[in-house]
Amino acid sequence: MGSTCVVGLQWGDEAKGKIVDLLCDEHDVVVRYQGGANAGHTVVHEGVTYKLSLVPTGILREHVQAVIANGVVIHPPALLKEIASLEAQGVKFEGRLHISDRAHVILPYHLAEERLTEESSSAADHLGTTRRGIGPCYKDKVGRVHGVRIADLYRPAEFRERLKRIVDYKNRLLTAMLPDFEPFDDARVVEEYLGYAERLRPFVADATSKLHEAVAAGRRLMFEGAQGSLLDIDHGSFPYVTSSSSSAVGTAPGSGVPARYIDRWIGVVKAYTTRVGGGPFPTEQDNEIGEQIRRIGREYGTVTGRPRRCGWFDAVAVRYSARVSGTTELAVMLLDVLSGHKELNVAVSYENNGRKVDVLPASLADLERCQPVYETLPGWTEDLTAARSWDDLPKTARDYVEYLGRIVGVPVSIVSVGPDRRQTIMVPRG
Repeated sequence: MGSTCVVGLQWGDEAKGKIVDLLCDEHDVVVRYQGGANAGHTVVHEGVTYKLSLVPTGILREHVQAVIANGVVIHPPALLKEIASLEAQGVKFEGRLHISDRAHVILPYHLAEERLTEESSSAADHLGTTRRGIGPCYKDKVGRVHGVRIADLYRPAEFRERLKRIVDYKNRLLTAMLPDFEPFDDARVVEEYLGYAERLRPFVADATSKLHEAVAAGRRLMFEGAQGSLLDIDHGSFPYVTSSSSSAVGTAPGSGVPARYIDRWIGVVKAYTTRVGGGPFPTEQDNEIGEQIRRIGREYGTVTGRPRRCGWFDAVAVRYSARVSGTTELAVMLLDVLSGHKELNVAVSYENNGRKVDVLPASLADLERCQPVYETLPGWTEDLTAARSWDDLPKTARDYVEYLGRIVGVPVSIVSVGPDRRQTIMVPRG
């Protein structure tokens, strides 16, 4: 068995962490290749709930090496807090967590810049970020002038000199834009981050070289996506996207490992659709149906606790993201949440001013005008949470899952009917 990529095909929160955790026994290394502490995975095992944000899900299995690769942006205090929380639950990190020295660092001024962006935006332009400084950090990375990498923290003299120049620039910018802004003290920021660096030192490594050594040794890698493909900076519903390549396209630049080493591409979807923050959402149900899905599915953000917008399954969007991510199989999650609906709608196309639309439009204005064209399928009343095999599911639930695979054009291999590992069903082939 070769390497695997697990990526969400919707607007995030698809329960990817459960699939990664489920497949850990078949892999040796789990790699987080993009995003920051704005993403979260919740994994339930033997009644214990683990919440992960920056740390790869593989850390929950003692035989697995966990890698935070170069494409991730790291807020050191958030990472250290997460490590401490997981250690308190008995998770062991020594010799198992590896942080890329090429990953970029989120600094205090990045959080202030994101606050500026969010508070100065009109309602129409409000992106609904998590205000964790991720976007501004990626902006500095791409801009090259003000980016700081993990490796820089271990050159104290150069770091002090460089941060003095950066903080001077950021202070002038933020003072002009935020009336209540208190300028940062560069010396204080330096000392704070050098302290974080010492605590992270046991984990910092040339992660890309480690990954290539693992590939050469025949070890099996699993690449863990954060957010969802429809939030990809290049291929998502721009500008209501994240700041990184959150589709499977991001695996190579985010880790340094070419995609040719990956032969299994699993796209994770909910049996319905959710979205957090602003942006178009053609199948949104801002009504009793959406509220029912939210309540039963406990649709609140792992990191922020924000209520998610809920709606019917959008096959137009998932078809698009499945193609972009090269998906070879689907995992359908939270099927149990749909129990009790007499009928289930699936958007098979859109309509824009009387014109049929089969592909997710690039134009935000076009996407906002699109109305879903639904195919209606019979629902079911049975509780699915006790199902442990494909045959345990009612026929209408099996028909719904098979329909999703056909309309997306990718076969379904896994179905989830609850948060626990045991509430996972492997779909028979053929």
